[in-house]
Amino acid sequence: MRYGLCLPNFTGLASTEAINAAADAADRFGFESVWTTDHVLVPNANDAADYRINFDAIETLAWVGARHPRLGLGTSVLVVPQRNAVIVAKELATLDALSSGRVIAGIGVGWSEAEFRNLGVADRFAVRGAYLEETIGLWRHLWSGSTEPFPGRFHPLDDFVFGPLPSQRSSLPIWIGGRSEPALARAGRLADGYHSSATSPEAYARRIPTIRSGAEAAGRPMPTLSARVGVAFDEPVDSSDARPYALRGDEQTMRAEIEKWEGLGVEHLAVWFGGRSSADVVAAAERFAKLDIGLG
Repeated sequence: MRYGLCLPNFTGLASTEAINAAADAADRFGFESVWTTDHVLVPNANDAADYRINFDAIETLAWVGARHPRLGLGTSVLVVPQRNAVIVAKELATLDALSSGRVIAGIGVGWSEAEFRNLGVADRFAVRGAYLEETIGLWRHLWSGSTEPFPGRFHPLDDFVFGPLPSQRSSLPIWIGGRSEPALARAGRLADGYHSSATSPEAYARRIPTIRSGAEAAGRPMPTLSARVGVAFDEPVDSSDARPYALRGDEQTMRAEIEKWEGLGVEHLAVWFGGRSSADVVAAAERFAKLDIGLG
């Protein structure tokens, strides 16, 4: 199992101090990578409250990546259909070139129709799946260095030169998040990885056949399997409650839960510690690193 640490670039905890402290902890305690969360302009609604403060996902990784040259840099996940896909291709390529090939592009279609309206792309919400699929083909085309025309529905290109190219070129990993059947099939058909959020091992297991079927139908290998999970030390484990999924309980219980993930073939966990202060995040990261689960 490989481990990433989700940075506090969002929620009320988000600040320069908290981001720096979490990145320092990730480097010090042996996490492989750091991950950012993405929203731009959410509505003033309770279900979006965690994203009212949201440091930009790519710019935050650029800041952290320059300070920590060992850490991988991932987005968990970037809401691509809210953006111009060519501009995001440039931003990710630049980050990958400057970081010597450390980027994983986690992407998704988004869920907040109000946020699409706020960004002036309300009409794109209904076709966001098609937009994401075209984006993947467009990025790989641009990142390969090709100057051949790209006959896109949303971004038709016929006279262009793209640079800089990513260090990983068109092999820069693209991971898809989501839980709907179309998202799962899309991950199998098109992506290098599947990245869930707040999902139990039991629910995740039910998604794997759809991902595998999509990969087999496209003649592609099974994508890397990844999960983003919260960590809540010492909280009671109660499968009957309505709380979002998290690794809960004492160290022994958490180790057993991680073994469930490994048994599914999940290769990567991106963990979110939350807390009320940067000190809470650092303390939780240190405690997690002492679980004897292969960190460091």
